[in-house]
Amino acid sequence: MKKLFAFLMVGMLTISTSSTIFAQESTQKTDSAVTTAAPAAAPAKADTAKASVPAAAEEQSSHHMIKQKFIEGGVPWMAPILIIFIIGLAMCIERIIYLNLATTNTEKLLKKIEEAIDASGIDGAKEVCRNTKGPVASIFYQGLDRAGEGVDVVEKSVVAYGGVQMGLLEKGLTWLSLFIALAPMLGFLGTVVGMIQAFDAIEAAGDISPTLVAGGIKVALITTVFGLIVAMILQVFYNYLLTKIDSIVNSMEDASISLIDILVKKQINK
Repeated sequence: MKKLFAFLMVGMLTISTSSTIFAQESTQKTDSAVTTAAPAAAPAKADTAKASVPAAAEEQSSHHMIKQKFIEGGVPWMAPILIIFIIGLAMCIERIIYLNLATTNTEKLLKKIEEAIDASGIDGAKEVCRNTKGPVASIFYQGLDRAGEGVDVVEKSVVAYGGVQMGLLEKGLTWLSLFIALAPMLGFLGTVVGMIQAFDAIEAAGDISPTLVAGGIKVALITTVFGLIVAMILQVFYNYLLTKIDSIVNSMEDASISLIDILVKKQINK
């Protein structure tokens, strides 16, 4: 279900972004055609048009400017960065939801387990763990399932299954770290290729034109800017996920020690 949710999110974001880009390109083509077909305006109308340019520029949203820069950067280099951002963001959202659902109130769970042991023994405590979601309850269930074999076996079982649960918590983080490193690298690659193309244009023209050089360098640097932005956004989510995982793991370890103490105490009472 989680994988289906992630793939649906990626598909929706990709379709939405693609439609926006294509719509932007078609709008630009239409505006260009209208401008070419329009006759020269009279001097009075030209003054009016000049006066309306600043007002139109103020109304232009930052979202529109980002789309414009994306198109200027070139689809062959900007599309991979966008795909990395969409997939990485979908993975971050899926991990955040999973980790929030994996968070458990360990003190409350330990109290319920202790009460269940007093009331109906180990079977009652296992029933409490079955009815509780999260990795902590799963670890407790594995330990309680081997309570009859001794505390040492319970401890080994808790430690072993704790490693399994930790792997589930860290699932996908390797790919996310790869995306963080890959996004700026793709941006730098697009910049280098753009610079080479700019120098090829200078060589073909036989003259260093400031307009030609500035335009080529600007387009080349756009890929680096977008790559760095994508990497920074994903890095923030990555650090948040690491912090959340560390918190859950610490809670798991502390709760496991408390569970062993409860079992030892119950055995001593017997």
